[in-house]
Parts: sequence; structure tokens; C-alpha cells
Amino acid sequence: MAEFDDHKETGALRTIGEVSKATGIKAHVLRYWEQQFPQLKPLKRSGGRRYYRAEDVALVERIDRLVNREGYTLKGAKAALRGTPDQQAAAPVAAAAGNAVSGDVLAKLKAIRKDLHAALAG
Repeated sequence: MAEFDDHKETGALRTIGEVSKATGIKAHVLRYWEQQFPQLKPLKRSGGRRYYRAEDVALVERIDRLVNREGYTLKGAKAALRGTPDQQAAAPVAAAAGNAVSGDVLAKLKAIRKDLHAALAG
């Protein structure tokens, strides 16, 4: 959970700057995520000033974990938050990029690397 050092109550409303500072996520990224994730709806007051509730901060942290730690794409993170069983949409990028490479694909990649090495050496 984000740690706020502003001496407010745990459930107090937080500005986008306070959330940004506590989570390490830049304010422009938080605003972008509001567009991408319909679940993320901080309160907006006069002048468009945003106030994040405790549940908004928890959702920001969950999105951050999915995207920046577990390697999900934004599309995959949206599916994961919806609980969609579509494994292709929800599969982390890391798995797609190499953790789940089959032996056949790995052998082909090694052969390509060998060919490239030979071409560059000769």
C-alpha cells in the first residue's frame, strides 16, 4: 500500500500529486490510466481537480503491479481487472516474449543466431 507522509487519515482524499509522490507514478501516467481503465474514476471537483479515494489508490497500485511488475500490456491488464478468462489477452508480455518459448522455437532461434554470427564473422 502506498505510504503517504501528509499526516492525513488513512481514508482521506488525495490529490493526484500526493498519489503520484506516494506511488512513484507520474501524474501524466495516472491521467492516462484514467482514460484507459474505466474503473479508475477519482472524484473531480471544480477546475477539474482530482481527488483519489483509498479504493482509487488501491486500483492504481494494482494496475501498476500488473503493468510494471508482472509485464501485462494495458489490454491484458484491463482483461485481468475485468476477470476475463481470455488468456491470450491477459497473458503477461514476459511470458509471450520468452518465458514460454517452446523447444522447437528455441531451436530455430538458436539456428538464426548461429547464421547471423557466421555472416558477421565472415
